[in-house]
Amino acid sequence: MRQTQWQLQTAKAQLSEVVDAALRGEPQRITRRGKDAVVVLSEQEYVALKTSAKRDAPNFVEYLLAIPKERAASAAPLVPRSKLKLRDIEL
Repeated sequence: MRQTQWQLQTAKAQLSEVVDAALRGEPQRITRRGKDAVVVLSEQEYVALKTSAKRDAPNFVEYLLAIPKERAASAAPLVPRSKLKLRDIEL
């Protein structure tokens, strides 16, 4: 089994190996201070991931059309109008 997780110091020392594995289609995870920090992907995988995310995300109009209409009509105000107290202010 090939290594897919690297400590940052080791990844810096063996960057060619990390990149070669990513180019073979094996994403490489790099940790910093014992915590996951970054993932190295091939350019091809990165572009495919970005394209997929963009394709699956609704555009703004689709997002607005997906809001249930009854929610907007039935939404109660945060403070009932009867409890609002108006006051004069100087400008």
